[in-house]
Amino acid sequence: MTVLKKKKDNRVCVIGLDGVPYSLLLDLAKKGVMSSLGRLIDGGRLHKMKASLPEISAVSWTDFMTGANSGTHGIFGFIDLKPGSYDLRFPNFLDLKAPTFWDALGERGKKSIVINQPSTYPARPINGVLISGFVALELAKAVYPLSYKADLEQIGYQIDVDTVRARDNNTVLWQELIKTLMGRQKALNMFWEEDWDYFELVITGTDRLHHFLWNAYENPGHPHHQNFLEYYRQIDRLINKIYASFRKTAGDEENIFFLSDHGFCGIRQEVYLNAWLEKEKFLKYANATPKGLADLHPKTVAFALDPNRIYIHYKDRYPGGTVKASEAKEVKDEIARKLEKLVFDGRKVVKKVFPAKEIYSGPLVSKGPDLIVVGEPGFDMKGSVKKKEIFGRSPGLQGMHTWDDAFFLSKRDFGDDLHISGLSKIIMERY
Repeated sequence: MTVLKKKKDNRVCVIGLDGVPYSLLLDLAKKGVMSSLGRLIDGGRLHKMKASLPEISAVSWTDFMTGANSGTHGIFGFIDLKPGSYDLRFPNFLDLKAPTFWDALGERGKKSIVINQPSTYPARPINGVLISGFVALELAKAVYPLSYKADLEQIGYQIDVDTVRARDNNTVLWQELIKTLMGRQKALNMFWEEDWDYFELVITGTDRLHHFLWNAYENPGHPHHQNFLEYYRQIDRLINKIYASFRKTAGDEENIFFLSDHGFCGIRQEVYLNAWLEKEKFLKYANATPKGLADLHPKTVAFALDPNRIYIHYKDRYPGGTVKASEAKEVKDEIARKLEKLVFDGRKVVKKVFPAKEIYSGPLVSKGPDLIVVGEPGFDMKGSVKKKEIFGRSPGLQGMHTWDDAFFLSKRDFGDDLHISGLSKIIMERY
C-alpha cells in the first residue's frame, strides 16, 4: 500500500480482528509472532474488553457500530422468531433500529470507508463506501456504491471463507483463509488513497480459523501449529503497513485503534439448552421427533434459541404460550438457580444466567430473550430442538466464543471496564 497523497486532520482508522481473544493476542505478541503489534502494545494500552451478550458477531459488531445494546438497536442474534409465531427469520441490516456512528459522521460531512463489517448486509447508503461482511450472500448487494462491484471482482475479492468446504478439509481452509486475506489487502490498497475521514477494515478469517483449528494454537505439536502462527504473522505484517502509512498521513497515533468483537477458547462440551429444559420439565414437545419450535407443547414454560437465549413461553406472545406475566419471575428464577448448579464431570458448566433487564435497555427489550446463559470457558450453549442429550459435540468445531476477553488496543488508557458498545463514543470524540 502507498502513503495517502492528501493529509487530513482527525482521520481515524480502526482494524477489527474478529474473534481474537485478549489472551491470544498478548501471547502471540510476547512470543514475537506478532512483533509489530507487540510494539504497539508496549507503547499503548491493551484493554481486556467485554463483548455483547450473547457473545456473537451479529450482536457485538452491531453494539460497536451503534453504541447501543439490543434493546435499542433491535438485533438479538443471527436468528430470531417472526412476531406471533414460531417461524425463524434472519435479521439483517435493514432491521437495524439505531443509526451507526458512520451515519452520524456522514451528517457532519465526514466520509467513511468501511470494509468487511459484519452484520451490514444488505449494504445501505453511507457517505463513503461500505462493503458488507458476514453474513453477506452476494457481492451485488454487499457493496455501496454498487459502482465498486466490478473493481472488487477484478481483484478477486471474496466475502468470506467457504465454511462448508473448509469445515472438514484443512487444505481448503488454508486456501480460503489466504485468499480472503489477500482480497482484504487488495481492497485496502484500492481504497486507502481515496479521500476519507474514517477508515475501517475487519478481518474475519481469524474467527474461522479458531472455530475449525483452535487446537492447532493450543498444541505446539499439532500438524497445523506453524500454519496457525504464519497466518497471524501475515496479519501482523499487514497491521505494520497500515500503521506506518497512517502515521505518515495523519500523524496522531491516538487515532488508530484495534479491537475484537468477542473472545475464543477451546470447546470441552456443547450444552443443548432445550434438552436440559425438557429434562427439568420446563419444556415439552407435542411429538417425539420435533422439527422446530412449532412442535412445542402448550405445557412448555420456556425454550431456547441459539446460541444461549432462553425465552419464557408467554401466553400473549406465542400461539401456544400459556405462561402469564405474573408467573414469569418465578419461572426465570428457578431456571437460573438450577442452571447455575449444572455440572459436567465435576466441573461447573454455567458462569452466570443474566436476566434481560441486566443486559438490555431501550424500547425493544420485550422483543428479546428473557434470560442469557453464559457458560464457563469450554461449555458452548446451543439451542437445538433435535438433541436429546444435554451434552455433546458437533464434528469439525474446536473453538467457541467467549464474552469477557475481547480486546481493545489504543495509544491512550481508557480504563478497566470497557464494553464494545462504548467504543463508538471514543471514536466520535476524535472528531
